[in-house]
Order: sequence, then structure tokens, then C-alpha cells
Amino acid sequence: MPDQTTFTGKHLIDGAWVESGDRFTSAPASGAPREFCSGGAAEIDRAVQAAEAAFRTYGWTSREDRARFLETIADEIEARGAALTEIGSGETGLPTARLDGERGRTTGQLRLFAEHIRMGDYLDRRHDAALPDRQPLPRPDLRMIQRPIGPVGVFGASNFPLAFSTAGGDTASALAAGCPVVVKGHPGHPGTAEIVAEAIRAAIETCGMPTGTFALIQSNSNAAGEALVQHPLIRAVGFTGSFRGGKALFDLACRRPEPIPFFGELGAINPVFVLPAAMEARGAEIAKGWAASLTMGVGQFCTNPGIVILPDGPQADAFASTAAEALKGTEAGVMLNDGVAQGYRAGVEKLAKSNALKEVVRGPDAPARCGSPAVYETTADAWVQHRELADEVFGPAGILIRAKDEAERLAVAEALEGQLTATLQMDDGDIPAAQALMPVLERKAGRILANGFPTGVEVADAMVHGGPYPATTNFGATSVGTLAIRRFLRPVCFQNIAGALLPDDLKD
Repeated sequence: MPDQTTFTGKHLIDGAWVESGDRFTSAPASGAPREFCSGGAAEIDRAVQAAEAAFRTYGWTSREDRARFLETIADEIEARGAALTEIGSGETGLPTARLDGERGRTTGQLRLFAEHIRMGDYLDRRHDAALPDRQPLPRPDLRMIQRPIGPVGVFGASNFPLAFSTAGGDTASALAAGCPVVVKGHPGHPGTAEIVAEAIRAAIETCGMPTGTFALIQSNSNAAGEALVQHPLIRAVGFTGSFRGGKALFDLACRRPEPIPFFGELGAINPVFVLPAAMEARGAEIAKGWAASLTMGVGQFCTNPGIVILPDGPQADAFASTAAEALKGTEAGVMLNDGVAQGYRAGVEKLAKSNALKEVVRGPDAPARCGSPAVYETTADAWVQHRELADEVFGPAGILIRAKDEAERLAVAEALEGQLTATLQMDDGDIPAAQALMPVLERKAGRILANGFPTGVEVADAMVHGGPYPATTNFGATSVGTLAIRRFLRPVCFQNIAGALLPDDLKD
């Protein structure tokens, strides 16, 4: 069993730390690299088989037992807080304050799901009592409840080593539903993943849960992820990552002999519409706020506001100047890993070569694993015509879009693909303009917000972190908030079933 400073470098399978032959070396932003096992199809199969065996017990545990289990996981993670911050910051380059906050978010959502399942509303229980004397035909006794679907595969995310990874929202909601979880760890933070996995293993032991309830397979290969998605015993997958990687796995999930839901969050450009009255009243304030949101965390958020739609004219000139001035003082920041940094540089070079764009500001050349801000501008007509300008650039890069009138503003909105968020910067005088946009934006985004910026996703009952394709692969789901549990449940109807055979939650 690992402590908080020594790593096994192994996989957690069926309650034990297991070695495999292939290995990879981590590439931390700071500190010494470490060697970890790199699992493949064999390790995935062993973990999934154990998860299926565990489901026969775990899927029928009481809500109270699962709630205590989730709370114990949170306690165990907090007990390892200092080690998680140290290792996580070294592996990813994220500042310690960010890691501390993310740990609180991770434990907070575990406890939120514990309380949510205690309440029981998510079960959506329904009962149509028998009507034996109904004419022309009697009605049987019908009872419906949401039941767990079985083992779930989860992919760790590069940009949230805690809140969207080993014990993140996908894992927390699946465990809350009653589904065992097999995590394919992200190679960018394997040490962080191992510490969290040990916390979950300790909680399993403390709470007497089946050992196969959770597994972590470390890997730096595509083979492990493909094997996880294609394993016939996996009933659903949660994924947060790039469009290219997520789309490839989504296609695999759809091509299975028995297709399964693939809940992939693939990113977005998260448009910000600055409406005329707000632009006149506080354009400089909005420009500074947008620049700060764009560069927060070196732009490595799926809700990063990548485009801003402005009323064209002198005020747009002032907005661009203010944003450029704010960004000039932003130093290059360390990015999550070399792959993310390389992808960002390639994306910025693509923007720089576009004949449809004019440079507003571009930071100095940054060290290999760092990123500097880059902002360009264009017209609404050019942006609509050049569809490649809507591609996400994962990092602190943005495009200012000048719209001459309401018709051009609407044209940009209508040309948007599915988004995680859409923002309205507006004052009271902008109500008519906002009313014209709302029917379009409601169909484009999972979350619409006013007079803020989309970076920062509240973990709460009403939150939706999802959206139409290609922001996600399932427009009816969210990966944040208590509604996320619905992804790993299915309705089952029991007709004329004796009480002794019903799930405990239906017996009363």
C-alpha cells in the first residue's frame, strides 16, 4: 500500500496494487519524473470483470451506505490534502492555491451527491395502483424506479487532475448511482491519480464495499482507452478532453455490437455577446474582465471565452485597445503538459496565418511548455464565412468579432455550433437585443449567463455543464451538478411484482 510520498507506480485492480510489464515515465512541470505501469487491454479486462462482480452487490446497497461511502472518500482525500497539492502542482504546473481549491470542489461534490441520494428524489419513483375492476380491461400494479446501469468507464481529464479525474464528478455521480467505476488515468498526472485511488481504496475497506467497486488503470497509450470503451461489460463512459480524442472514442462506443452512451465533453469557444448599452456604459470594464477570464489558468478551461461579439465602431476600437493593454502585462504561464502546449502553439499559428484575421495583441515567444496570450479580430461576415475560425484553441487565445448591426449579431449566433456556455453582457437598455438572441442561444448552449464570464462552474443542483454537439456528445446530460447522476441510471418498471422481490427503495 502506498503512503503519501512513495508511489507504487501500479494499477489498482480489485482492491490490490497490480503491476504490468509496460511502463512510462511521467513528465512533471517541476520535480523528478517517476515511472508508472502502462496498462492495456488485459488490465482493463481484469478491472472490468471485477467491477461486474462488484455490481451484483454494490448496485443493491442502500442509499445510506453509499452516502457514507462517498463521504468517507471525501474524508480520505482531505487527509491526503498536502500530498495531493504538492504532487499535483509539480505534475501539472497548476498553482498550489488552484489545487487546494480544486480539492475542496472534489470533496464538496462527493458530499453533495451523498446528500442528494439520501433525499431520494432522483429515483423518480412512480406507482400506478392496480385497478382489477376497470373496464374493459383491468390495470396491473405498476411501479417504476431509476436503477443503476452497471460498470462505468471514466477518463481522467488533463486540466482538472482532481475535480474531473480519478474521484471527480463522473466517478462521484456513478458511485452515487450504484455503479462501479473503472478509471483510465491521465498520463499527465499519474501520481495525483494514485494518491486519490488509494483514498478510494481506503474508503472501500472502511465501508466494507466490494473490492471491485473502483479501479485505476494507469496508461499513456490509446489502447487502454479503446479497450475500456469497447469492453462488453462497460455500460457507459464519462470523458472530458479534446474533440479529436473524444470523437474517436465516441465513434468506438457507437460501433460496438451493443452501443453504449458516451458522455463526452469535448470543449467549446463560449461566445460572449457585448450588447450596445452595456458597451457604451462599461465597455472598458468588460474588456478587462474578458482579458482576465481568457488568461485564467493559462486559458486551460473548457469554458474559456474564446470569442467576443462587439458592436462595431469607435467603442470596439476602445475595447480592443483596453483588452490588449490588459493582456500585455500577462506573463507566459506553464501549461498542463507538453502536448497541450504544442497544441496551443499550433492553434495560434493557424490564427496568425489566416487572411480573415487582424492581430490585436500577441505575447512574446514562450518557453516550450508555456503559453502567452494571443488575440485577433475580424468582422462578423468574415467569421461566418470562415468556419475554421470557430475551432477551439485550448489556451489564452481569443477573437474579437465586430458586428455592424443586430442582423450580423444574430448571424454569428446562428452560425455557432453547440456550446457549453453563451454569455450576454447587457444593461437594461439591451433587453430587446437580448430577447432577439435568446431563442437562438437556448438551442446552442447548455448554460446562458448574463453579466459575468463563463470560467467557473458552480457545483449545484441547477447547474448544467453540457450542450449540443460538438460541445458534448449527449445534449441531454450534464457532467456537473446533481443531475449528472441521471447519466448512470435507467428506468425499470415492475408489474405485479411481490414486495419481497422489489428494490428496497420501492417497498414503501
